[in-house]
Amino acid sequence: MYLEHLSLTDFRSYAQVDLSLEPGVTVLVGSNGIGKTNLMEAIGYLATLSSHRVSTDAPLLRFGTERALIRARLVRGEQSTVLEFEINAGRANRARINRSNPVRARDILGICQTVLFAPEDLALVKGDPANRRRFLDELLVSLMPRHAATRSDYDRVLKQRNALLKSARAGKFTAGHEATLDVWDQHMARAGASLLHARLELVERLRPHLNSAYAQLTDGSKEAGAVYRSTLQDMIEDDGAASPAGLAAPDGTAAAAVEDLRLLSVDELTDRYIQAFAASRRKEVERGISLVGPHRDELELVLGQAPAKGYASHGETWSMCLSLRLASYYVMLDDARTGGSAPILILDDVFAELDVQRRRKLAAIVSGAEQVLVTAAVEDDIPVELTGRRVKVIPGGIDEPEYR
Repeated sequence: MYLEHLSLTDFRSYAQVDLSLEPGVTVLVGSNGIGKTNLMEAIGYLATLSSHRVSTDAPLLRFGTERALIRARLVRGEQSTVLEFEINAGRANRARINRSNPVRARDILGICQTVLFAPEDLALVKGDPANRRRFLDELLVSLMPRHAATRSDYDRVLKQRNALLKSARAGKFTAGHEATLDVWDQHMARAGASLLHARLELVERLRPHLNSAYAQLTDGSKEAGAVYRSTLQDMIEDDGAASPAGLAAPDGTAAAAVEDLRLLSVDELTDRYIQAFAASRRKEVERGISLVGPHRDELELVLGQAPAKGYASHGETWSMCLSLRLASYYVMLDDARTGGSAPILILDDVFAELDVQRRRKLAAIVSGAEQVLVTAAVEDDIPVELTGRRVKVIPGGIDEPEYR
C-alpha cells in the first residue's frame, strides 16, 4: 500500500496544501519549524486517530479555525481508496470513505496503515508505562481494528468504576455502593480480559522481531527483549496457574509466568480479574481508584540482562526505540502476507538524532519498503543508501517543481 496524494485544509500551519507522492522513498527537506512534521502527523493521524505529538485534537486545527480536513488517496494493488477526515472543535469528528455518507471516525481504522518513527519515540524507553501501553494498543488496533471498541469499552467502564470508588471514598461505603461495584466489576473484568488477552498475544508476536531488529541495528552483542507485566499476576494466588511477575531473569522465570497467563482464555482471565477485584476492594475504596487492570500494566523492555530504562546508553536507547518500531513493521508485514497491507514507513526527523553507523543501518533496512516518507532539515543527514525523490517544503506549502 502507498499514499498517492495528501491534501490538508486548516491543519496545523497549513491553510491549504497538496502533496503528490509515489511508491519508494520520498524525502521532504526544509528548515526546522517549517511544517514537515505536520504533513507526517496528518498521515499518522489517519492510521491511529491520534497524534504522536499531542494528546488532544485541538492543536491540530489551524489557529482561529473550527475544523481541519485531511484527504488522502491510498493505493493497494489495483484498488484506490479515498479517505476524508474532518476534525471538529466542540463536536464529533467525521469521516468518509470514497466520498460516501459520513461514518464513525473509528470505521476508517485499518485502511491507512503506518509505522511512524519520530524523536518522541525516546519516551517508549525513557517515559512512563503509559507510553508503552499506548504503543501496544495502537499497533493492536492497526492490526485488528475491532480492538478499538475493546479499548473504548474498557476506558468507559474504568471511568465509571473510578467515579464510583471516588464517591465511596468520600462518604460511607454502603451496601448500595457494594452492589453497584459488583456490577461494574463484572463489566470491567470482561473488558479488561479481552484487552489483556489481545496484548499478550501481540507481545508474543513482537518479541522475536524486536530482538532481530535490534541485532540489525547494532553489533548484536546484546539481546533485546520485552516482558509484559500484568497487575493481575500480583493478585493471583500461587495456585499453579501463574506466579508473581518480576523483571525478565536469565532463566526466563518472569517470561514463564506471562506465558501461563497467555494460555488462559478470555473467560478464564475474566474470572481471575473478578477474584483480583474482590481481593483488592478494600485498598481501592481507600484510595478511590482502580488498582488492578490493563490500565496499570507495564511492558518492560530488557537489554541483555538489565532493564533498558535507566541502564541503556543514549545510543542503545535510540536503537531500542527504533527496534520497537521495526518490530511493529515486521509484524504488520506478517499480516500483509496473509491478506493485509504493507504499512507506509514514516521517518520524521530521525536521522539527525543518529550516528553515522545507525543511519546507514536503518536506511538499509527500510529502503526496500513499498513506501518510505522521510523528513530532514538538512539533506546531508540522509544516508546515501536512501536514494529517491526529494521534495522541498517551504512556509505554507511545497516548492514545485520537486528537486532531486
